[in-house]
Amino acid sequence: MRSLLTLVCSAALLAAASAAELKVKITDPQSAVVAGAQVSLLAEHNAAVVEVQNTSGDGTAAFTGVTAGRYRLQVLAPGFSPANEHVSLPQDSVLTLKLEIATATEKVVVSATRSPVPEQDTAASVASLESPQLETMNSPSASDALRFLPGAVINTAGQRGGLASLFVRGGDSRYNKVIIDAVPVNDPGGTFDFGVIPLAEADRLEFVRGAQSTLYGSDAMTSVVQVFTRTGKTEVPELRFGADGGTFDTAHGYTALSGARNRFDYNVFADQFNTNGQGVNDDYSNSLQGANLGIALTHRALLRFRTRHSNSRTGVQSEWSFNGQPLMPPDLDQKARQNNFLASAELTVAGPSRWRHRLSGFEYNHKRTNQDSIMEAGRVSPAFGNIDFPFHAVANINRAGFEYQGDYDERAWARTTIGYKFEDENGFVGDLNSPPLTHGLRRNHDVYGQQMLTLRRLSLFAGARFVHNETFGDKAIPRVAVGLEALRGGQFFSGTRLHFSYATGIKEPRLEESFASGPFVKAGVQQSLLGGEYGLSATYYHNAFHNQIDFATNPTTFVGQYVNVNKSIAHGAELEFHGRPLTRLSIDGAYNYASTQILEAAFAFDPLVSAGRALLRRPKHSGSLLFAYLGSRWGGNLGGSFVGRRLDSDFLGFGINHAAGYARVDLGAWYAINSRVTAYANVENALNRHYEEVVGFPALHANFRAGMRFRIGGE
Repeated sequence: MRSLLTLVCSAALLAAASAAELKVKITDPQSAVVAGAQVSLLAEHNAAVVEVQNTSGDGTAAFTGVTAGRYRLQVLAPGFSPANEHVSLPQDSVLTLKLEIATATEKVVVSATRSPVPEQDTAASVASLESPQLETMNSPSASDALRFLPGAVINTAGQRGGLASLFVRGGDSRYNKVIIDAVPVNDPGGTFDFGVIPLAEADRLEFVRGAQSTLYGSDAMTSVVQVFTRTGKTEVPELRFGADGGTFDTAHGYTALSGARNRFDYNVFADQFNTNGQGVNDDYSNSLQGANLGIALTHRALLRFRTRHSNSRTGVQSEWSFNGQPLMPPDLDQKARQNNFLASAELTVAGPSRWRHRLSGFEYNHKRTNQDSIMEAGRVSPAFGNIDFPFHAVANINRAGFEYQGDYDERAWARTTIGYKFEDENGFVGDLNSPPLTHGLRRNHDVYGQQMLTLRRLSLFAGARFVHNETFGDKAIPRVAVGLEALRGGQFFSGTRLHFSYATGIKEPRLEESFASGPFVKAGVQQSLLGGEYGLSATYYHNAFHNQIDFATNPTTFVGQYVNVNKSIAHGAELEFHGRPLTRLSIDGAYNYASTQILEAAFAFDPLVSAGRALLRRPKHSGSLLFAYLGSRWGGNLGGSFVGRRLDSDFLGFGINHAAGYARVDLGAWYAINSRVTAYANVENALNRHYEEVVGFPALHANFRAGMRFRIGGE
């Protein structure tokens, strides 16, 4: 018995002696810590995953109880190149790893797979804007940044604060899933206004094109847009503040306090934007407050709280000038207001072993009003006479729920993702002048899974989602995507990749509507040049939409109703170029061709939604170009957005059936006077083009803003 006890104790001591610890700190090229990076410890001989962790607010990850031996560290962080480092334990117990800025073809993204993956391995069409680019662009709203990304067509009804919609690959503006800090922020049915969403303190914006309902559920039929807020990074608290002003009596100010110490990180911020606009009743104001707070409960568990609240007021001129022809005076008294509040709590746990778990709860509350109190005699149309009548439209939407996601890494090249989501949608919409309001209540359940294999030359994704929606019942949604490195290439042609995907997307109805779905096929080729410094890609897509819902007004009875566009198609091609000729210089260009047609519309009395017609506001030709230079003392960007002629309507009987094409060019620049003070300036619509993104709603003329920003602390 004594011998057995001695043997057990000896084995325990031997195991303890052979166990090792490893502490890793991840930094960027300027030695600032990188929070949220995925750090995988892999067995060197077979790439088996030993453990996976995410860096905390101070940029560190700790591995304990690891058997002594040789391993490989793999680090994936959005915006940076993937990093690999060989370590020997217990000799290499403390390690600092500095990441490199990603080349044109090796950027790490999250939204394409719900976990960090090199973009070239996703078999998806992904674009992103990082914090330095967003800061240089200084966009007042998300729509002003999105318009310069490949495949994005932004239609804004008017100027600052006007309803801004996103159209992707011929789909409807309600076919885009929008997520901010892990909170879905679409209205039930997909409606979302990009024109009043500030990007203050955004760490990055990711934009995935194609059907993604398998991973994100309803509304992700043609794209997913996701915004992530900055985390605090510096041990000494850092206070950032600044202000700018410019044409049209524009004034903008902001402040943020952030830091990371021991187990805590924090970022608390506020932003205020005001302008009188262009012409009468065109004023706009938007205030934002937000916070991102994290606490490392243990070296394996991180709890994070995030919240944003914005409140906007807009003067609405409504439609009045059609392709440059002022056919009626602008509305003088219509006002719109939006109030948005979101909050999320997220617990991430690394382990045991190869598992990573994420449990989140969220709530989003959206209130908007649009009110016109006075009938103005001059606003008269041929079809309806005086169109300026009093109304008080309201919407009060609440979306709350929780979600679990589990990731299991069998090998460095094999990952399984499973998840469950519950969501409660509750809202009232209607006109207070014409009660009662429409009330909707849904409780939805989703279960999903995806298997990802990223071998040396092959990437394979297979997933499915089962949705139980209280409106349309049960629905299964599949997706398959394949990426293949067909040619490894040489010094100039450094790799040719082919990619293909097939997916089904779904869109739940608005509180007033019905249901839509469709199969989506995409195939493309990606060519890397000069060691990944340049990249070319071409994608063909074919989207079939079923049971789309449009609103049409009968010109005989003046009664509006929802009509079923039974079937329509959109097919086309996307061409993209991405280059990084210098470490600090990036060039991104894109062209999109889209052809759309309504195939069946059995009961449409409006010719605009009759069979054979193209879908409204989908240009055949569009493109974007973005140059960005981010130096140590100065930086700048030049962005261009180009949209061709497209089918549109005044809807009032003036006979206008199209919106003219246009080109918009924006400029931004900054100069660091010293390490604490930076001067910056921005010009929008620099060529002073007169155009309309939505017919009847003139866009803002050339406008200029300049200001200073300051930094205190943060060492």
